[in-house]
Amino acid sequence: MTDIEIAQKNKMIPITEVAQKIGITEENLEMYGKYKAKLTMEELRALQKKASEPKNRGKLILTTALTPTPAGEGKSTVSIALGDGLNKIGKKAVIALREPSLGPCFGVKGGACGGGYAQIVPMEDINLHFTGDIHAISIANNLIAALIDNHIKQGNQLGIDPRTISWKRCVDLNDRELRNIVVGMGGIADGMPREDHFCITVASELMAIICLSTSISDLKNRIDNITVAKTFDKRPVKFGELKCTGSIAVLLKDAIKPNLVQTLEKNPVFVHGGPFANIAQGTNSVNATICALATGDYVVTEAGFAADLGAEKFMDIKCRAAGISPDVVVIVATVRALKMHGGMAKADLSTPSVGALQAGFENLAVHIENIAKFGVPAVVAVNKFITDTDEEIALLEKLCEAKGAKAVLCEGWGKGGEGATELAKVVAEVADSGKAKFNYLYPANLSFVDKIKILAKEIYRAKDVDIAPAALKKLRDFEEQGYKDLPVCVAKTQNSISHDPKLMGAPKDYIFPVRDVQLYSGAGFVVALAGEIMTMPGLPKLPAALNIDIDDDGNISGLF
Repeated sequence: MTDIEIAQKNKMIPITEVAQKIGITEENLEMYGKYKAKLTMEELRALQKKASEPKNRGKLILTTALTPTPAGEGKSTVSIALGDGLNKIGKKAVIALREPSLGPCFGVKGGACGGGYAQIVPMEDINLHFTGDIHAISIANNLIAALIDNHIKQGNQLGIDPRTISWKRCVDLNDRELRNIVVGMGGIADGMPREDHFCITVASELMAIICLSTSISDLKNRIDNITVAKTFDKRPVKFGELKCTGSIAVLLKDAIKPNLVQTLEKNPVFVHGGPFANIAQGTNSVNATICALATGDYVVTEAGFAADLGAEKFMDIKCRAAGISPDVVVIVATVRALKMHGGMAKADLSTPSVGALQAGFENLAVHIENIAKFGVPAVVAVNKFITDTDEEIALLEKLCEAKGAKAVLCEGWGKGGEGATELAKVVAEVADSGKAKFNYLYPANLSFVDKIKILAKEIYRAKDVDIAPAALKKLRDFEEQGYKDLPVCVAKTQNSISHDPKLMGAPKDYIFPVRDVQLYSGAGFVVALAGEIMTMPGLPKLPAALNIDIDDDGNISGLF
């Protein structure tokens, strides 16, 4: 059966029963049908208060992966299987994941609900409109854009230079035609013509803000602090100067609340926030993670793409903002993906090859080494395929052991939680061991250039960095504005440890190019754009939209 067929055959239980498992009563839920709910603000505050005491928090397990390939890795599948597996062995485990974006759902990557018998449900709802969070963020983002343009049209009392507007409009779809546009065409009544841009909603600063805000007051303060443009005399303009922050917060009043759903095995999952990891911070909301930590003894969360992207940003951005740290990191790997990193063609991956596996292991080795730089122990979850041979698996286990990380088979796709019980035992043991001595990769008081160099050399293994002159000038300007202590969020390809998607395996001794930088003063970080990365993806030649359909009874097919 396909993933969607497995999900559709599953019999869900009311979300109220799922909530009861972690001590949340029906009165503290806002229902979205029978199987989805948001927490009330009262319950959110109660769980935040509980988790403010470290002794009341569960152990935090971060799932990441090796560098993605077309062969697939299965990070979400392993995260869900691990959560179910922990519950199978008698641990009270809660999962915290991101919301899927419609861009990948109708593009090439698909949804983010796991696969096989390790899924979260209702799968179709979660992958599509869910509880409307991403739509609310899109509308709020575009209201900010409209208010900026209207201010200029209605007299421009702040003296905003339209050429310096940095706030982009957004839509949660892959639409390359909107990357660069011209607005205000027509007559005088239609506004001032200027160049404008769209990004995908999940790469927007407002998505980052929702995922880092802990309350409405925090949300409003962050929105106030968004830098939207400069005046004609070069003074930065904050959105708060337009006196419209309340209107934006009203649109986001529900989007800030975590959503609760269930796995196929009826275990609780918080699904909230969806920033991309290749062009944003790549982790679910602080609120969702805090709620999970307050209600579970073990919390399985994930960070998008590989450890050079999602895991690094989880550590250096989210952990700084939330005052949390992981007790163990799970790195998902497949024999197939490693052989592809070793130079094997996708069509040949079913053919055994210890040579290609050993060559491709260099990629996984980098990620194991990178996690160690944060002082956190790592476990490698080998997401098993039926084509994997005993010889290949034995070699992978040996190679991982030599790097100081135990490799454990995970068969969650085919067996659900039962296929992840051994992984769960090992991960729980490491989490309970107290081996984690967490540290950030860089101190906050370094210059932005030094932070970028540390990321490039320590995580991406570059020889040096090449920052475009205009980007370098902007970085110095950001520091002069008082933002020097902000972390850096590198936007780069997910398909390589480097900036170049064609460089597979473990590239090193190259020059890492930063072509532009953006200040996300509301979210609290600086974005450095490397290589040819785009904040608005495009659709492939054969998008997933070609395969998605619905019948007269409302049954959806083609989602994955």
